[in-house]
Amino acid sequence: MVGLSGGVDSSVAAYILKKQGFDVTALFMINWHDTQGTLSGDCPWHDDLVFAELVANKLGIPFHKTDLSEPYRKRVVDYMFAEYEKGRTPNPDVLCNREIKFDMFIDRALDLGADLVATGHYCKKEETTGRGKKIYRLLAGEDKNKDQSYFLCQLNQQQLARAIFPIGNLTKTEVRRIAADMGLPTAEKKDSQGICFVGKVDLPLFLQQKLQSKKGDIIEIPRGFYRHMPLSDHSTEGIIDELENICRPFFYQRDDGIKTGSHNGAWYFTVGQRKGLNIGGKKEPVFVISTDIKNNLVYVGEGHSHPGLNRGGLFINPADIHWIRDDMKMEPGESAVYMVRIRYRQPLQKARLFMREQGLYIVFENDQRGIAAGQFAAWYWDDELIGSGVIDK
Repeated sequence: MVGLSGGVDSSVAAYILKKQGFDVTALFMINWHDTQGTLSGDCPWHDDLVFAELVANKLGIPFHKTDLSEPYRKRVVDYMFAEYEKGRTPNPDVLCNREIKFDMFIDRALDLGADLVATGHYCKKEETTGRGKKIYRLLAGEDKNKDQSYFLCQLNQQQLARAIFPIGNLTKTEVRRIAADMGLPTAEKKDSQGICFVGKVDLPLFLQQKLQSKKGDIIEIPRGFYRHMPLSDHSTEGIIDELENICRPFFYQRDDGIKTGSHNGAWYFTVGQRKGLNIGGKKEPVFVISTDIKNNLVYVGEGHSHPGLNRGGLFINPADIHWIRDDMKMEPGESAVYMVRIRYRQPLQKARLFMREQGLYIVFENDQRGIAAGQFAAWYWDDELIGSGVIDK
């Protein structure tokens, strides 16, 4: 069963599988009906459905569709609203893959008689053995510019067992060329953008469905001033834990800076954000360095090198640590060096992971820009994605 989305990647995935001799069926997902907050012309599922049917007809494969909009709203969109309301920065695409594409979608595919499920993700899967059992490895795609393994960082071994990634060994250019050579209707179709299955959105307008606008102040913090969040109970017997100290986020109080503008709701902003601040007259760009949801304040700093924008580490709670490779799971007291990224397409960054009873600390070799709670940190060994977790702070 191929998740045929109406885009070129899944179209070529279906073609490759049929060419390889698989008994291929297409299944199209309808996951979103509400157009409030979406920008017209971006990723309308009605058009995608037409393209998907055209591709299925061209390839001569059976075509089905399924409406997963209700679980998508509950598992992905409601989660996204709840995270923004707390002042955190969620990644709905990661949740969509874990909760919908490789969960609900697989269940529907199996109900229709499928053995395996294929998608058009730019990543690869390999099999190995460890501790006497089969282990599935999730690897970065051949096209490093399009590698989508990060979006699959929350998958587990059971989900990977059913998955196939037919275009993982191809570049985007090669995929486009195959589609053109085969006369597939999606050969020249633009890639979708924005939130998975929702499309490109005006985020504040989209979030206003549940989070009301509320005027607040933007406070600029001088470059030479910053302070750490107070130490939490993670410290032992009042002794400052070096890891805790490195991984604490910065926080500010209103009197630490000067008012330099206003906003319509602190929950619409995230650390590292530049757009939407409407602050002019500065020599360097201005970025969000912190938000205070309780008091509806947005703190900003001028310049890429502002100390509030860059941090040396992050922390993940035990319940939010996920291992794709269970056999490589770290135990409290252990540490290991991995390559880590905290957002899609960010170049991998060298870091040391420290597992403690209270959670996982990740300390980077170089300070990282825009670490925000709610994002997913994913760690790699060479090209293999080993695990991930939701950043707590």
